[in-house]
Amino acid sequence: MTEIELHPCAYHIVRYTPNLIRDEWINVGVVIHDPATSRYRVRVIDEEAEFARLRRLHPSADESLVRGLSGLLDGTLAEHTDGLAAWVAKLDHTLSNTVQFSPQKGLLGADLDAELERLYHDHVEPPRQRAATAESATSRSGIRARANDVFRSAGLWGKLSRAVRVDEFTYPGDPLRVDFAYRRNGTRGFIQSLALSRDPSQAKVLAYTADAIRAKLVSTEFVAVTEMEPRPGENERHRFMAGLLEENGIPLVPLSRLPVWAHQMRPLIQ
Repeated sequence: MTEIELHPCAYHIVRYTPNLIRDEWINVGVVIHDPATSRYRVRVIDEEAEFARLRRLHPSADESLVRGLSGLLDGTLAEHTDGLAAWVAKLDHTLSNTVQFSPQKGLLGADLDAELERLYHDHVEPPRQRAATAESATSRSGIRARANDVFRSAGLWGKLSRAVRVDEFTYPGDPLRVDFAYRRNGTRGFIQSLALSRDPSQAKVLAYTADAIRAKLVSTEFVAVTEMEPRPGENERHRFMAGLLEENGIPLVPLSRLPVWAHQMRPLIQ
């Protein structure tokens, strides 16, 4: 049996604190660092259900500030060479007082991305969303979690990039991240989770993003992973989303067919 190598990692929970006097906050993100590989990972809330919870708990919350956090944190990390503590200390002097970091904690992990997902699930995801993720994949987070398991089982996990920024293809500051990306025979591939039963605007965002990426890359392909087979004949939302993506050359792969797709792609992906 192959022994799994564990690395000591450090992490902080990112908190939004709209009222410093009351000392109340809501967890909105995670940042984790693996000193052995000098890699950082950041994840901040990005789903409408998560922002809806933020508005319920803090009706006067500065939503634009929270939506811009992902790009801000990523941008500063890209230029950072010291440890996590130094980065947090620097940000404490530049960020609004409403954005704070929890005390640094440590863990042992074999996969930085997997640990990021676990921490986000435990500390940031709304309780109902965590329960839904455990029971069924009805949200983007739930679909992405199931896709993670499929890709690990198929041996694809190590070949995929995760949480890929798209602002180099769209506009600086675009907070969107594509869930997975890969390369095969000179082609850049992108995989995005898409919940047919949720917000139809997800399909619009994916179609727009695909057009922007195609305009700057010679050879690309896109796949939308969904929680179910679309039923365009009986569901207007499915008809709209499936039709829009088909028109933009983005095939839908439901979770039930994802294992087959993953095994077919494994020998092709570099």
